[in-house]
Amino acid sequence: MTNASSLNVESTLFGDGATIPKLCAHTYVGGDNVSPDLTWSTAPDGTAVFAVTCYDPDAPTTVGFVHWVLFNIPPNIAHLDAGAGAKGKNPTGSTLGFTDWGESQYGGMAPPQGDPPHHYHFTAWALDERIDSDETTTYAKFNFLARGHVLAKGELVGLFGL
Repeated sequence: MTNASSLNVESTLFGDGATIPKLCAHTYVGGDNVSPDLTWSTAPDGTAVFAVTCYDPDAPTTVGFVHWVLFNIPPNIAHLDAGAGAKGKNPTGSTLGFTDWGESQYGGMAPPQGDPPHHYHFTAWALDERIDSDETTTYAKFNFLARGHVLAKGELVGLFGL
């Protein structure tokens, strides 16, 4: 699909361009590793599933850092409660993909001490078909499998630094 429409993505914990609370940061830096609540606008007709990803393009890895891959969210769900990125807390029927933390669950922010605040892109995707894959699905593989099936997407960008 080309010319995907836009979803409006919001959280009660932070606004677009605002600081993400430490609650959502990884335990590695003293956070609670709780994925933020997210709500997205109604998707276009033909939406089979939603997906949510979180990506930090500022991580000093040359390829950024993936914090969350959640796909095959049922089309009647347009909200995730805080903590839905934990194993067993994701919506029934959805799949938690593999992050750069080396786990199939949300992994919070932990930018290097002294870096300027990093930008965390929380993206909601409306897809016209289910992703036929499992919990070993990486962000790169998700993007490859979603290619040509994105009906709409939108993002909320939060900042976090130490």
